Amino acid sequence: MNWQRDLAAGHGCGTLNEKTRDGRQEAGAEPMPLKTEEVEEPVLNLTPMIDIVLLLIIFFMVGTRFSDAERQFEIELPTVSNALPLSDLPDEIVVSIAQSGEMYLGEKPITIEELAIQLQQAKERYADQSVIVRGDAAGEYQNVMDVLAVCHRVGITNLSLANRVAEEDGS
Repeated sequence: MNWQRDLAAGHGCGTLNEKTRDGRQEAGAEPMPLKTEEVEEPVLNLTPMIDIVLLLIIFFMVGTRFSDAERQFEIELPTVSNALPLSDLPDEIVVSIAQSGEMYLGEKPITIEELAIQLQQAKERYADQSVIVRGDAAGEYQNVMDVLAVCHRVGITNLSLANRVAEEDGS
């Protein structure tokens, strides 16, 4: 345990002939380099942030210059009341087909010939008239196809087939 005694006494701090644990001399032992430099603190580079702030200031200054040009002349702008569009868009036409094959335009019973006339008039009033076809799930599919054929013959292309999403319990 000579090496522990030498170490406690301050001997053996990197001398050329230092003793090892078992008492042998180790030739050419170098002292262990110790780091004596201070740790450098991280630095926040503010240059990019200052660049962005200056660009924003310039952007808003230029933007306010354009709004000043509008106020250059004293002009009293005319006022209007709450203006509505000249014509409202028409509601979609709902054609319902019962299980028995009866057709309804809205809530009014209608035949296939009357439906063709009504759809033609609606198409003349508004070219992009929309039609919703509501067919009973247990009804004949041919009735739905007849209504779609009338819509095609009249020239109505904005068609929708109404349905409902089945619930998760299978109903």
